[in-house]
Amino acid sequence: MSKTIRRYDTLAAARNWSHNKNGDTFDAMNVTEIFGENTFQQDDLKEQLPKRIWKDLEKTIEEGEELNPDVADAVAVAMKDWAMDKGATHFTHWFQPLTGLTAEKHDSFITPNQGGGAITEFSGKDLIQGEPDASSFPNGGLRQTFEARGYTAWDPTSPAFIMENENGSYLCIPTAFASWTGEALDHKTPILRSNEALNKQVKRALEIFDVETKRATSTVGCEQEYFLIDQEFYYRRPDLMTSGRTLVGAKPPRGQELDDHYFGSIPERVLSFMLEAEQELYKLGIPVKTRHNEVAPSQYEIAPIFENCNIAADHQQLMMITLKRVARNYGLECMLHEKPFDGLNGSGKHLNWSISTSEGMNLLEPGDNPHDNMQFLFFFTAILKAVYENQDLLRISIAHAANDHRLGGNEAPPAIISTYIGDQLEDVIEQLLNGGAKESKQGGLMGLGSPVLPSLPKHAGDRNRTSPFAFTGNKFEFRAVGSSQSISFPIVVLNTIVADAIDELCTELEDNVDDSDSLEEALGAVIRDSLSESKDIIFNGDGYSDEWEEEAEERGLLNLPTTIDALPKLTDDKNIELFEKHNVLSEAEVYSRQEIWAEQYLTTLNIEADTTESMAKTMIYPAAVRYMNELAENVERIEKLGLDDEGSKAMLKKVNTTLNELNEALEELREAVLESNGDSIIDNAKHVKENVIPAMTKIRDAVDFLERHVADDYWPLPVYREMLFVK
Repeated sequence: MSKTIRRYDTLAAARNWSHNKNGDTFDAMNVTEIFGENTFQQDDLKEQLPKRIWKDLEKTIEEGEELNPDVADAVAVAMKDWAMDKGATHFTHWFQPLTGLTAEKHDSFITPNQGGGAITEFSGKDLIQGEPDASSFPNGGLRQTFEARGYTAWDPTSPAFIMENENGSYLCIPTAFASWTGEALDHKTPILRSNEALNKQVKRALEIFDVETKRATSTVGCEQEYFLIDQEFYYRRPDLMTSGRTLVGAKPPRGQELDDHYFGSIPERVLSFMLEAEQELYKLGIPVKTRHNEVAPSQYEIAPIFENCNIAADHQQLMMITLKRVARNYGLECMLHEKPFDGLNGSGKHLNWSISTSEGMNLLEPGDNPHDNMQFLFFFTAILKAVYENQDLLRISIAHAANDHRLGGNEAPPAIISTYIGDQLEDVIEQLLNGGAKESKQGGLMGLGSPVLPSLPKHAGDRNRTSPFAFTGNKFEFRAVGSSQSISFPIVVLNTIVADAIDELCTELEDNVDDSDSLEEALGAVIRDSLSESKDIIFNGDGYSDEWEEEAEERGLLNLPTTIDALPKLTDDKNIELFEKHNVLSEAEVYSRQEIWAEQYLTTLNIEADTTESMAKTMIYPAAVRYMNELAENVERIEKLGLDDEGSKAMLKKVNTTLNELNEALEELREAVLESNGDSIIDNAKHVKENVIPAMTKIRDAVDFLERHVADDYWPLPVYREMLFVK
């Protein structure tokens, strides 16, 4: 078969782009000038609002006080004027439904008048409340499909922003989204509720240490990993288009074995994309700081600095949207799936989490001598307690079908939740448990063996890349979060469980103070007792080892390897009581999320199963049959010539045998899909995990074998070596 009728041209992906394709020469980027220019910042509001109105709004933003309705009209006028000066013609209430993505409905600023003309209007009512149709968003039984009414409510703590298009722009107003009966149908509402719970308990604890603050909040910085491939390949792969990952594909001769991509020189085309993406993010006020090549070929990372958790969650969604949008300007496709390529490192989204006061104090800063820093030790102990007692919730918060491919794969943390705290703090805790901490290990300076190289400050502890929840100096890094997911629910869980742990420790401390000679003695006793109960969550070793899995079981830690192992625990009594106690989620809202996420898991795998079946039947099988025909014709010709045809016969037999195996696997998959009719979504999801996934794996094994044996001319799909290395 001639190459001229091949379904795609590999070289087109490389030659169809150049750095000056779009014509304009590069203009130097002045970050300080453009940063936040498309965001309606607090400084803009302060400048444009009457002083009294601004003071009221500031109390809402900075101190969490209830919004004064009189503020809304003044803010609406200022926001509309700013947006229209930026060329905006429409506004939208931008929200995060439980799909994990974002949603928006655009309305024009224009209102017709009686004279046949039009005026621009945007009132406080328009700002505060919107009414999108809620019937088609996931609700998990909170409402009937025919009940369509839903409300969006302005979140004044997250700044409005402009989204630009070459033909215009529109104003986005971050909002919460609720049903007509008031249940949260989104991710933002629980974040705001959980932050209130955390604020309340942190302020209560700080009073013990004579520290005053207007407000405490969790702060978040989230590293985002992603893959880039040429669109030429992406649109030739039905599996990438429908599911975000390659459902078939043989391991290439070269993958990431040479470790040459990690932190390597960024390819020119990719760097051009990164520079434009960063410029767009800066304009939206997103403080991205780091970019680099990741471990797998064609894998990269971008990371911002810390922000208030609510704003960080909004910015994470905007970052994913921007990366995908800008990539297309360079003929690239940005893939955020956790495991787009089998056999290569997957992508995560490391959620760095801490607690800060409105005055800028990081409550997880240990200082040079953490053994003497009782305030730090109190909050640190509360977090260890929270993680130990709520391993299930942390595992559930990162549970979805895509992340199941990544966790525990010697490239990401295992599904067993544990905490790495480093040598210094492990030593301090050992001292506390054995009578009292007297000293802290110090880092000192590290010489590099050459007088021309400076001595470097050495940390008192190393890092552990296999820990799902690691302390990294003055924050915890939740490394198990998946690259494609919203960070909102992981934040909700962290805020809530830590608030609960602080609440319990404060109550114990208040009881102990009455029975002790001093606050310090009572504090020491509470910290020791809590650490004694939760120390089994601490693990500084290799999380990938088989020995750790056995040890974790001996410690009584949970091992929930897949989404369907974890998700049923969401509605355990202790979890419902926890969320209701802190007014974060009602029982109905907890159950709704379990149903929604189980349905998303089930739907994702059904899409993957249907796509696998379709590709195998309509693309792979016909290609292999055509190649078999060529082999058979070749065997006949060789026999007529009286030559040895053993090699051709052997190849023909291998392809034929594998095609028979593929056909059997396809029948098994179809049967497994048809049998998926359990009494509940959870039952169906378990059936898919236990029956459909193994059948898909058999199909993949057969197809991947064929990819290595069928002539390249006949193979209908771009292969790994092309997608990963043609840039």
